[in-house]
Amino acid sequence: MASIIMMFAGLTSAYIVKSNTPNWETIDTPQLFIYSTLCLLASSLTVQLALRAFKQRDMGRYRALLITTAVLGLAFVVLQYFGFRWMWAHGVSFKGAGQGQFLYVIVGLHALHVIGGIVALVIMGIQAYFGSRRNYNSIPVEVAATYWHFVDALWLYLLVFLVLM
Repeated sequence: MASIIMMFAGLTSAYIVKSNTPNWETIDTPQLFIYSTLCLLASSLTVQLALRAFKQRDMGRYRALLITTAVLGLAFVVLQYFGFRWMWAHGVSFKGAGQGQFLYVIVGLHALHVIGGIVALVIMGIQAYFGSRRNYNSIPVEVAATYWHFVDALWLYLLVFLVLM
């Protein structure tokens, strides 16, 4: 997570430096990014509830909450995709000296990290449905939940940064 923080710190720092150039063009952040944020916030709640259910050994609830978290994460990525399509349709591309390049790179990299979290959730879901657990080691679930909260908090930072800048 430290390397991810460093990467996004570098990208947002470059954004600040580049935004002070005279030919900088600003754009509006797609409204869909707000809806995707709501999905990610809801998924943070569901992953925490899934962790609690796992610790209480309520596997049925754990499975349902894990699937819900993955679906909400997927909804986030789909809404981000449509946000990219909106930007492209409104002339925001990689050309020029504006905010567009940074939006695509920053938001795209974050979406890739969410996809990685979704893959982990799917693997955990498969294990929950088809694996036999004799010991209830909650550490993998705690690590996945921590990562999921991290990408959620990172997105909140990035969204506030992009909207305010």
